[in-house]
Amino acid sequence: MNIAFYGSSLLSAYWNGAATYYRGILRAMAERGHSITFYEPDAFDRQQHRDIEPPVWARVVVWPATPEGLASVLAEAGAADVVIKASGVGVYDRELLEGILSHARGDALKIFWDVDAAATLDEMRRDAAHPVRAALPLLDMVFTYGGGPPVVEAYRGFGARDCVPVYNALDLTTHVPVPPDPRFACDLAFLANRLPDREARVEAFFLRAAALLPHRSFLLGGNGWEDKSMPPNVRAIGHVGTADHNAFNATPLAVLNVARDSMAAVGFSPATRVFEAAGAAACLITDAWEGIPMFLEPDREILVARDGQDVAEHLAALTPARAREIGAAALERVRHEHTYELRAVIVDRELHRLAETRREVAA
Repeated sequence: MNIAFYGSSLLSAYWNGAATYYRGILRAMAERGHSITFYEPDAFDRQQHRDIEPPVWARVVVWPATPEGLASVLAEAGAADVVIKASGVGVYDRELLEGILSHARGDALKIFWDVDAAATLDEMRRDAAHPVRAALPLLDMVFTYGGGPPVVEAYRGFGARDCVPVYNALDLTTHVPVPPDPRFACDLAFLANRLPDREARVEAFFLRAAALLPHRSFLLGGNGWEDKSMPPNVRAIGHVGTADHNAFNATPLAVLNVARDSMAAVGFSPATRVFEAAGAAACLITDAWEGIPMFLEPDREILVARDGQDVAEHLAALTPARAREIGAAALERVRHEHTYELRAVIVDRELHRLAETRREVAA
């Protein structure tokens, strides 16, 4: 199928945590024979901080974040068999969603792909005129970055014809074990951009653990932390490009995952870093959220913490041998059960099911 995908950015992970998710899913879809065009706005300095150049498996159109640029890319929607609008593009989100509905062919599949479903659902509960809520009766499908049964039920309750979670996964072409890199040497590393609905949990799980273990070393990567007050044993290094993610994950004794407020509350929403870390055979400590065993087995493939005290206790008890054992078990699990190739099978199946239903109705 010819797929037009309107998202935040495929080329840059700068202030754009969904980039590696898009790359994994869409590369695997292209390998299954689909033709991918990704439309991303020139916004938020992302084009000045590219992690990759346009890949061979997708045509990438970078459009000016202007009304004229918007009109130019929406005009191309009519050529696609499947038109997808992702959440969180950051500019013209309403216009893009309304635009794909009006510009897509009558026989084309129209899909909303929500990479922050918990936040979108909260917005729809507060706003009866929310553009996604208004569009649901006209959309063929909602895919979500995660969320499990609670998100599926909520979307169906708002009138979605169907909702299917497509979870983050391991990109076998990108995330692999590598030798340690002295730049990232520490006892516990955490990588995430500073966001309002994450900061308090970072304080509780990461900075609190650092304060409890003053003689251990902690490393913080991501945008926005430069003016944050931190214990002296925390080293903040700013943006870490995707080319360095394997070394960032493989070097420390352990790596921490901390979910955003909304995702922790809903559960069933493993972040990309969970699979990136597992792919690098890292020993991962995660905050507690419902659904963890669907992806990794606690105490064997991942360590689960309820708060910063738990994080500190896990780290204090962790030996290099134990960390390697957990990392190896996680890598084995995700390679067999959680790859983007397997996620693409789900998407492919749903697209063909919808297309077949459309043909039957037309006949």
